[in-house]
Amino acid sequence: MAERTLVVDHLKLMYEGVFNPDELYNIIAGFFFEKGWDWHERMNEYQNNPEAKNIRMVFEPWKNISDYYKLAVKIKVIISDAKKVDLDKNLKVSQGEVKIVFDGFVISDRSNEWKEKPFFWFMSIVFEKYFFREHYKKAETWIKSDVEDLHQKIKTYLNTFKYTYS
Repeated sequence: MAERTLVVDHLKLMYEGVFNPDELYNIIAGFFFEKGWDWHERMNEYQNNPEAKNIRMVFEPWKNISDYYKLAVKIKVIISDAKKVDLDKNLKVSQGEVKIVFDGFVISDRSNEWKEKPFFWFMSIVFEKYFFREHYKKAETWIKSDVEDLHQKIKTYLNTFKYTYS
């Protein structure tokens, strides 16, 4: 079993106001597409109520950065009480709450080759502790940077929306 190390723990973003859920989805998907990450959408759930719409999405993109290490991000997006609002004739958006939680992981032994035999398992621990330390630190810096960049990009989008159309 590959070892998953939590690097970014529950980085949260909360917003209440006007936004476009489709554009928010495209920002997240486009960010990882531009950076060359693979993509898995674990959950995409819509709940339509007569008053408002609730949306829950969980994304799990990952990137293989070497033969041994893999980066993974878990993003939970919860949109609650989203009501359709017409700001202009051509601009239809939603108003509600957005909660986004980011978790970033560095996964070692991504292909589970070093956990099959006890000797290999022992050697993997020795290699990680003494030889692969710099590689791990680079992976850790990489995941922190990418999660922070995405967090900032979404925050900028939502704040731009807030000040432009409110």
